[in-house]
Amino acid sequence: MNSALIVPFIVTLVAASTPILLAALGELVVEKSGVLNLGVEGMMLIGAMTTAAVMLTTGNPYLAIGSAALAGAFAALLFAVLTLSLSANQVATGLALTILGTGLTALVGRPFTGQPVPTLGPLFPPALANDPIWRVIFGYSPLVYLSLAMVVAVWFFLMRTRSGLILRAIGESDTSAHSIGYPVIGVRYLAVLFGGAMAGIGGACFPLMLTPQWAERLTAGRGWIALALVVFAAWRPYRLLAGAYIFGLLMTLEVYAKTSGGGFRIFPSEFWAALPYLATILVLVLISLSRKGSTSAPACLGKPFSPAG
Repeated sequence: MNSALIVPFIVTLVAASTPILLAALGELVVEKSGVLNLGVEGMMLIGAMTTAAVMLTTGNPYLAIGSAALAGAFAALLFAVLTLSLSANQVATGLALTILGTGLTALVGRPFTGQPVPTLGPLFPPALANDPIWRVIFGYSPLVYLSLAMVVAVWFFLMRTRSGLILRAIGESDTSAHSIGYPVIGVRYLAVLFGGAMAGIGGACFPLMLTPQWAERLTAGRGWIALALVVFAAWRPYRLLAGAYIFGLLMTLEVYAKTSGGGFRIFPSEFWAALPYLATILVLVLISLSRKGSTSAPACLGKPFSPAG
């Protein structure tokens, strides 16, 4: 393959990986605090629909991204109130949030369905962004560079700051953290809000740089892949980056299977469309078998916390 084929392939791969990476980074922080939020798909849909609506009414991509983050955080706040303040079951509440997000965005987003959404162009000048070679580095939307910066930021926060240490301590033993004065519920609220904002920004990637319009179920299950990716990465940001790009590769193969011939025609297009989700199931099964009961998940993940307990 020459550069005329390789460079567009890499650019497509990186773009396809970005929403998963952003959402998964947010969920990683949430789970490190001991909370399991299965509503990532719903929050991504809310972010995507909000982005499309704001872009079609204002044309300002940065306002749209900020609005998507706020919308995702607001949805996450609903989850936090139910699970952290009212002690609702985290799994059931997360699933309900995804169902709510799916239905609500289909209803509210109906007036915007099918309308072309202005996209967010490359961050760097056209001389670099459109160069046949250099576009592999400089030819991306600001959202791509944001996702890469957030990998470093999340790693630094968790591993090199006192606040990150407190968050990890709460995820490992919330009762011990509470006994020495750490605000368990407050920290978890902040983590959940951050995760919601990141999922909302991940959803914003779809109308702004992947599919420039709003449609029902636009995220197509990427939130579920993000959830699986956190487990695949063993709750480590840099492994999360590698995993996101692996899944992005599988999604890029689907795109090329629809537009190219050759070896892609060995399998039907439906196979390539299902491949990322089949890989998700396979990865989870292999991880489960390889650990043989052991896990690197936070010890308090998904468990309710009561200050009185």
